[in-house]
Amino acid sequence: MKPLFAKPLSVLNVGVSSFGDAIAQCGAPVTQLDWVPPAGGDRQVAEALARLLNEPMVEAANAKAVDRYLAAQPRLSTVGIAGEVLPRMDRRMILHAGPPIDWARMCGPMRGAIVGAILYEGWADSPQRAQALAAGGEIAFEPCHHHAAVGPMAGIISPSMPVWVVTNPAHGNSAYSNLNEGLGKVLRFGANSAEVLTRLKWMEKTLAPTLRAGLEALGEIDLKPLMAQALHMGDEVHNRNAAASSLLIKKLVPALLKSGAPAGDVAPVIEFIAGNDHFFLNISMAACKAMLDAAHGVAGSSLVTVMARNGVEFGIRVSGLGDRWFTTPAPVVEGLYFPGYTTKDAAPDLGDSAITETAGVGGFAMAAAPAIVKFVGGSAQDAIANTLAMTHITLRRNAAFTLPALDFAGTPAGIDARRVVDSGILPVINTGVAHREPGVGQIGAGVTRAPLACFTQAVAALATALQG
Repeated sequence: MKPLFAKPLSVLNVGVSSFGDAIAQCGAPVTQLDWVPPAGGDRQVAEALARLLNEPMVEAANAKAVDRYLAAQPRLSTVGIAGEVLPRMDRRMILHAGPPIDWARMCGPMRGAIVGAILYEGWADSPQRAQALAAGGEIAFEPCHHHAAVGPMAGIISPSMPVWVVTNPAHGNSAYSNLNEGLGKVLRFGANSAEVLTRLKWMEKTLAPTLRAGLEALGEIDLKPLMAQALHMGDEVHNRNAAASSLLIKKLVPALLKSGAPAGDVAPVIEFIAGNDHFFLNISMAACKAMLDAAHGVAGSSLVTVMARNGVEFGIRVSGLGDRWFTTPAPVVEGLYFPGYTTKDAAPDLGDSAITETAGVGGFAMAAAPAIVKFVGGSAQDAIANTLAMTHITLRRNAAFTLPALDFAGTPAGIDARRVVDSGILPVINTGVAHREPGVGQIGAGVTRAPLACFTQAVAALATALQG
């Protein structure tokens, strides 16, 4: 021991910081390691976690699920009508973002968007009658995720709305998303004025058929290479889609001009897409949904296949636990707010767009998009740090999505619920913020974290399922 104490000591302190403080006061260098017990100190969940870690069945199931995710080849196929192409979509049904929720518990933006969808469908002729209809039980409300679909913010999809159709021939599944309306007064933030409804009708009657004609002339678009290229151009394909939208329109314009669609329609369609840097977002979401749905339903797997929010609850789904949701109250996002707004004005976290982070892009790929911090807050170094932190809770790296800032390493992908609970590192999500009142729109953006409680519930349920 004498030689040890004769040398300069560097101390690593784990746990109670006061132990390290005492050493520092004596003049020795000490590094404080932030550490908390697994599962937030919940003994029962920690015991469940211990049964799952290094469990051969879980490891094999995760390898199978991640292989399915990595093998997926999402392709933009066509534009369809929701009531015609979405599985199990009824004629009196409206889909919404996040886990299941009834009308009485919905947040303001989602209620406003549903009123707008009812008016758009012609089921009521005034907002007051639309609210009464929504509250009366004559319309079914279900999550987009129950129908292989996703929608940003309120996530509203009604039967007459056009939707992107993304296919994954590698697994034989498809995924869907609505079309992006642009910024300003839009349905996804709860606006339902005449201006909003007029735009939605134009999207149904002009934008959708024109895009369909263009895709018929062009053929299917492989989305992984396009998304990969966008990552190399400064996007993370969630809150920054400027490059991806530009790459998309570069492919579409020649096809639109050759498609035979009316010239009077082609010009405004091109102008509409070119004026909306977020246009690709909904396609990115559908691509991520197609990749993750391929990985869902593998018995024993702890792979997270959905993270979604409805403005009241945050929920996840796990590959090996079927269609169960694990939910907890949705957080309010801390971030950059537009002038005049604060967190007091914000609705809790909202939208299906966290499907991008679940698939290893978005917040997980922030290292590719340092400029995103000007929108969500933080520094360029924070963007890299967020990506690196996610390597501790994921099962693989996705070699299809590489990051120049990290020497072209793949994005961390395949969130493992076990690793989240074991490490306490929570999945990072960059997101927009909606005003709590319908129709006001976006009031900011920021970086948030998925709540731990969803993952502890899932780990406990998976351990019970395997024990059974």
